[in-house]
Amino acid sequence: MANTPYPQSYYAASANEVPPRPVLQGEVETDVCVIGAGYTGLSSALFLLENGFRVTVLEAAKVGFGASGRNGGQIVNSYSRDIDVIERSVGPQQAQLLGQMAFEGGRIIRERVAKYQIQCDLKDGGVFAALNSKHMGHLESQKRLWERYGHTQLELLDERRIREVVACDNYVGGLLDMSGGHIHPLNLALGEAAAVESLGGTIYEQSAAVRIERGANPVVHTAEGRVRAKFIIVAGNAYLGNLVPELAAKSMPCGTQVITTAPLGDEVAKTLLPQDYCVEDCNYLLDYYRLTSDKRLIFGGGVVYGARDPANIEAIIRPKMLKAFPQLKDVKIDYAWTGNFLLTLSRLPQVGRLGDNIYYSQGCSGHGVTYTHLAGKVLAEALRGQAERFDAFADLPHYPFPGGQMLRTPFAALGAWYYGLRDKFGM
Repeated sequence: MANTPYPQSYYAASANEVPPRPVLQGEVETDVCVIGAGYTGLSSALFLLENGFRVTVLEAAKVGFGASGRNGGQIVNSYSRDIDVIERSVGPQQAQLLGQMAFEGGRIIRERVAKYQIQCDLKDGGVFAALNSKHMGHLESQKRLWERYGHTQLELLDERRIREVVACDNYVGGLLDMSGGHIHPLNLALGEAAAVESLGGTIYEQSAAVRIERGANPVVHTAEGRVRAKFIIVAGNAYLGNLVPELAAKSMPCGTQVITTAPLGDEVAKTLLPQDYCVEDCNYLLDYYRLTSDKRLIFGGGVVYGARDPANIEAIIRPKMLKAFPQLKDVKIDYAWTGNFLLTLSRLPQVGRLGDNIYYSQGCSGHGVTYTHLAGKVLAEALRGQAERFDAFADLPHYPFPGGQMLRTPFAALGAWYYGLRDKFGM
């Protein structure tokens, strides 16, 4: 059987050591079979194990192989569509429930890190950086909106204050969220996987689900084994493939690119980001960056629709980095990689149930680090018969991409081109 290794990223190179995990061979029985050992699957497994369920996790490659182990490592609250947009779409009652959950994912991460002593370089503080007055107006509205839902760890930054937290001349202001922050994302996933196993859960790696036998007692088949379960949680997101055709129709894998510099040293690193906060700008096609524990700069941005791997990632992202920090023009890039996230047309997550016993959550649309941890809790609640919060997500309207799977990529790319023009000219 082919052994799929991690991509050559900074995260894989600096990952904590973990024991090898077995390939599924033969038949096992469990209460819940979770497909995918990324954040959604691991969060679901942890909450279920803490509530007495037997759990088996199937992973096609290695724990955190997909977006969970490749992302920018930023803890960003809320969803890819903010709560006021949701409110206009679904009404105040459902929006109120979703708004109350919008800041829960970050709290869950911190609780997990503390409870299971996960070593993942957790740092507090995230900045949304405004490139123009329109962005700044949006951040002022966002602060009022978030505070209406009880989220108060926020500070508006004027032009002077943002210079104190990021050495970039491009910004007119920003919003500091002290409940935001950043982590080593792969080490967070590896720590959560160890927590799953400490509670009696089993994780099989290199064990891709190839078929789901639906029915009253569903069975998940792999190349060399199968899992009989009472419930299934599908948590493959952008790496699910066509295992569940109903889920592929309303979503699209997209790639984002990340580079990591050589170590900058304490002095240079402190001049760039004196408080060690992470930063993302307010463009539709946004850039994001932060420091690592060994004082490298991780810088990401760009979107490739359809999840193709670009030939030269550094050529795409390095100019973006130098636009923010021209002082890094001579710095070497040690790592460059791409990772896929799953985009929905509404840019809101898709949550639901197929039949009576197959549950799913997918389509974080770029806000996956926090949302996936919340999703695990919401899915676990639903399996325990507490479905109010699950239903708030499940009732969100979702639509297929125009033109179906063949035309979804060019349509989305056209939309991104339009929004890229708006970003460029401050429209």
